[in-house]
Amino acid sequence: MVQITLPDGSLREYPSPVTVAEVAASIGAGLAKAALGGKVDGQLVDTSFMLTQNAKLSIITAKEADGLELIRHSTAHLLAYAVKSLFPQAQVTIGPVIENGFYYDFSFERPFTPDDLTAIEKRMSELANKDELVVRRVLPRDEAVAYFKSLGEHYKAEIIQSIPANEDVSLYREGEFEDLCRGPHVPSTGKLKHFKLMKVAGAYWRGDSKNEMLQRIYGTAWASKEDLQLYLTQLEEAEKRDHRKLGRELDLFHIDEHSPGTVFWHPKGWTLWQEVEQYMRQVYRQNGYQEVKAPQILDQGLWEKTGHWDKYRENMFVTESEKRDFALKPMNCPGHIIIYNQGIKSYRDLPLRLGEFGQCHRNEPSGGLHGIMRVRAFTQDDGHIFCTEEQIQSEVIAFTTLLQKVYKDFGFNDIIYKLSTRPEKRIGTEESWDRAENALAEGLKASGCQFEYLPGEGAFYGPKIEYTLKDAIGREWQCGTIQVDPNMPERLDAAYVGEDGARHRPIMLHRAIVGSLERFIGILIEQHAGALPVWLAPLQVAVLNITDAQAEYALSVVKKLKNQGFRVVYDLRNEKITYKIREHSMQKLPYILVMGDKEMAAGTVAVRARGNTDLGVMTLEAFSQKLASDIDSKH
Repeated sequence: MVQITLPDGSLREYPSPVTVAEVAASIGAGLAKAALGGKVDGQLVDTSFMLTQNAKLSIITAKEADGLELIRHSTAHLLAYAVKSLFPQAQVTIGPVIENGFYYDFSFERPFTPDDLTAIEKRMSELANKDELVVRRVLPRDEAVAYFKSLGEHYKAEIIQSIPANEDVSLYREGEFEDLCRGPHVPSTGKLKHFKLMKVAGAYWRGDSKNEMLQRIYGTAWASKEDLQLYLTQLEEAEKRDHRKLGRELDLFHIDEHSPGTVFWHPKGWTLWQEVEQYMRQVYRQNGYQEVKAPQILDQGLWEKTGHWDKYRENMFVTESEKRDFALKPMNCPGHIIIYNQGIKSYRDLPLRLGEFGQCHRNEPSGGLHGIMRVRAFTQDDGHIFCTEEQIQSEVIAFTTLLQKVYKDFGFNDIIYKLSTRPEKRIGTEESWDRAENALAEGLKASGCQFEYLPGEGAFYGPKIEYTLKDAIGREWQCGTIQVDPNMPERLDAAYVGEDGARHRPIMLHRAIVGSLERFIGILIEQHAGALPVWLAPLQVAVLNITDAQAEYALSVVKKLKNQGFRVVYDLRNEKITYKIREHSMQKLPYILVMGDKEMAAGTVAVRARGNTDLGVMTLEAFSQKLASDIDSKH
């Protein structure tokens, strides 16, 4: 007798061993048809998996995240099947699931073309429509090596040879194609209906530049036609919003080969930067932070003490002076502890909040650089709170409330909260971890936040909260964080005098709201598709005349607006007014003021808002009040 416990707690008994598929069928025909796999005592398995003893079982369908994982994993194999069907000489290598899809690497004598991708995708659909069963079998390692060598699949044979000799390996067959894989997979190719191949890129075998360059075909797969279309639409929208494209079109910044991974800010882009930085600086002042500035270059010995040298050495830029080794700082925290350590601190000084717009350098691989989103030189709105263990919860509450306001001001109202808890390898006592995790959790609850736990994802020294933004097209960006760290104060001998007169270690809370200013500005550009709100727009108003007769009046309007602190550009060129309006509209300015003889005679301006909206004629005073109101309300 085999007893199966279902997710709702109900029990089902079977007189003999039973497969996941058979359990699904015994529950209902609809579930049997929808079943893609199962989860047996927490382990994902095929529907053909045989249950031989009592177990907890959940049936996995396309509605679950695990179901989507199965679809994407199996679609990668379907891609390899189609490639082998069309190009028998191609050799298959590896094909994992990635975010929003999958890829598969191939060795082939010539580059795949766009026409090839179209043909491969069509062949995938044909194979899926055949609804061939996906069948698993197990072979001894050496037998599997011989099998793939006989097929001419030398890459597969090499992969298997790296597996210990006494282990068996699993293979999955669908129709004429068989592949090495741990699995699990969907029960048949007919479950794979909603996919699209996206692009081809190069990838070295085993990620080593000394090896052959393979061809990596990327694809995406979804549970429904609607989900696939939504994703493709999101990609189209993301392409329109690409901060690199808009950065060029709006003349904000550029990346130059003379300094890879760093940003050359143009006047308008630097104005945007300054608006973000000065806003955050005001946030510091209003919320009890003292702004500091630590050096860019610090002695190697300090990085060894903090542990960064062992963990981050390969990503650090190093230099030497007078036979001493130094490194450009990849993070700001050691400098803040050095500042904290100057002078004796009392429990009355805590919490002590230090903030810095600290420029950091990390030697990121060139292949990982991406516009201003991922760079080698970046500035963080970095803050560190030195506090007692008892103050952690109240600091989390205050920080979360502050972060929510900042994100709202920048146009983000949808925030995802995640609490990362103790990893397997960690320092500290279980009691200290309990207290730290509880303080973070209670802080989020007191702030009214729904959150999810990420078990085992905390740092080795303490738990952390991650704050993730969801943008206008549904993408997620992890920007904010607050992390509990008792380790670095210990390493650098930070202390305070307690109420008992004894020496105590402070807790260090690492916290950031926007994180890297470069990355956050890139997110802002994409969030607003370049049409930044008035308070952030590098240029807020363009003043245009219709003929030379209004030039003097136009300049007087510009002067008055500039004297009120507004960011104004004027265009007195002898061009058609429709041409000038169109040109400045392309720059996504919030407002365009047009003036002809009537406006000049009446001392008014004709106002056009972004989006080709005609707001009519108004006095300059009325327009100034509207502009000031937009800025104050962060519109």
